[in-house]
Amino acid sequence: MPSSALTLKEVIAACDRAISQEDYATLMAYYAEDATLVVKPGRVVSGKDNIQNAFIAIADYFQHRLVVSQGKMEIIEGGGNALVIMETHLAIPSPTGNAIQVTRRATYVFRQQDDGGWLCTVDNSYGTDLLDAEA
Repeated sequence: MPSSALTLKEVIAACDRAISQEDYATLMAYYAEDATLVVKPGRVVSGKDNIQNAFIAIADYFQHRLVVSQGKMEIIEGGGNALVIMETHLAIPSPTGNAIQVTRRATYVFRQQDDGGWLCTVDNSYGTDLLDAEA
């Protein structure tokens, strides 16, 4: 569960674990009520219920074998918010059963809470690749 004792890096690691383990209750505890998730280029959802449903659909799509982990990370804080620019490593199942390794340069925005904890307000695992997507 979220704790003001967790650093932002620890929060992100907890979210990655929750996604990989399909632990949506824990995952949603780290999202703001008004958060937005980029599901794929051209498709975003807002609100915790819609975000949870999107993660369930993503797990189904990847045959419940998606594994998410962190790579390099930069955190820029200002005004009670944090912009996180990081490598998100994905192990995605292939048709042959082996995992395909994909690295995305993701961007996330977190809002600091009164207790010092962090909640995700924008989850964009595609990062600036959205600029290359067809409209």
